[in-house]
Amino acid sequence: MRGLTLTVALLLAASAGACAPNPIVARDPVPAPEPGLSYVCDSQPLILNAIRTNCVPVEREPQVVLRAKG
Repeated sequence: MRGLTLTVALLLAASAGACAPNPIVARDPVPAPEPGLSYVCDSQPLILNAIRTNCVPVEREPQVVLRAKG
Protein backbone atom coordinates (compact mmCIF):
# COMPACT_ATOMS: atom_id res chain seq x y z
CA MET A 1 0.00 0.00 0.00
CA ARG A 2 2.84 2.37 0.88
CA GLY A 3 4.63 1.66 -2.41
CA LEU A 4 1.43 2.38 -4.32
CA THR A 5 0.96 5.70 -2.51
CA LEU A 6 4.57 6.68 -3.24
CA THR A 7 4.17 5.78 -6.91
CA VAL A 8 0.98 7.81 -7.22
CA ALA A 9 2.63 10.78 -5.51
CA LEU A 10 5.61 10.64 -7.87
CA LEU A 11 3.34 10.43 -10.92
CA LEU A 12 1.32 13.44 -9.75
CA ALA A 13 4.50 15.46 -9.15
CA ALA A 14 5.85 14.55 -12.58
CA SER A 15 2.61 15.52 -14.31
CA ALA A 16 2.47 18.86 -12.48
CA GLY A 17 6.04 19.64 -13.57
CA ALA A 18 5.23 18.80 -17.18
CA CYS A 19 2.48 21.43 -17.34
CA ALA A 20 4.78 24.39 -16.61
CA PRO A 21 7.62 24.53 -19.17
CA ASN A 22 8.58 28.09 -18.17
CA PRO A 23 9.37 28.89 -14.55
CA ILE A 24 7.07 31.32 -12.80
CA VAL A 25 9.02 34.38 -11.63
CA ALA A 26 7.47 36.77 -9.14
CA ARG A 27 8.17 40.44 -9.83
CA ASP A 28 7.63 43.36 -7.50
CA PRO A 29 5.12 45.78 -9.08
CA VAL A 30 6.63 48.71 -7.19
CA PRO A 31 10.10 49.71 -8.45
CA ALA A 32 12.94 50.32 -6.02
CA PRO A 33 13.36 53.92 -4.81
CA GLU A 34 16.12 56.18 -6.11
CA PRO A 35 19.46 56.02 -4.26
CA GLY A 36 18.94 59.44 -2.65
CA LEU A 37 15.36 58.79 -1.61
CA SER A 38 14.07 56.99 1.46
CA TYR A 39 10.68 56.64 3.17
CA VAL A 40 9.47 57.45 6.66
CA CYS A 41 6.46 55.30 7.52
CA ASP A 42 3.88 55.47 10.29
CA SER A 43 1.68 52.42 10.95
CA GLN A 44 -1.53 52.29 12.98
CA PRO A 45 -3.28 49.04 13.94
CA LEU A 46 -6.97 48.67 13.10
CA ILE A 47 -9.55 46.04 14.02
CA LEU A 48 -9.25 42.46 12.74
CA ASN A 49 -5.45 42.52 12.39
CA ALA A 50 -5.51 45.27 9.74
CA ILE A 51 -2.86 47.97 9.60
CA ARG A 52 -3.02 51.45 8.09
CA THR A 53 0.36 52.65 6.85
CA ASN A 54 1.29 56.15 5.76
CA CYS A 55 4.70 56.53 4.05
CA VAL A 56 6.26 59.85 3.10
CA PRO A 57 9.29 60.09 0.78
CA VAL A 58 12.23 62.10 2.17
CA GLU A 59 15.68 62.95 0.82
CA ARG A 60 18.59 61.10 2.42
CA GLU A 61 21.55 62.93 3.83
CA PRO A 62 24.74 62.18 1.92
CA GLN A 63 27.02 59.63 3.56
CA VAL A 64 30.31 60.96 4.81
CA VAL A 65 33.38 58.74 4.54
CA LEU A 66 36.44 59.67 6.58
CA ARG A 67 39.79 58.32 5.51
CA ALA A 68 43.12 58.73 7.23
CA LYS A 69 46.55 58.19 5.75
CA GLY A 70 49.02 56.27 7.75
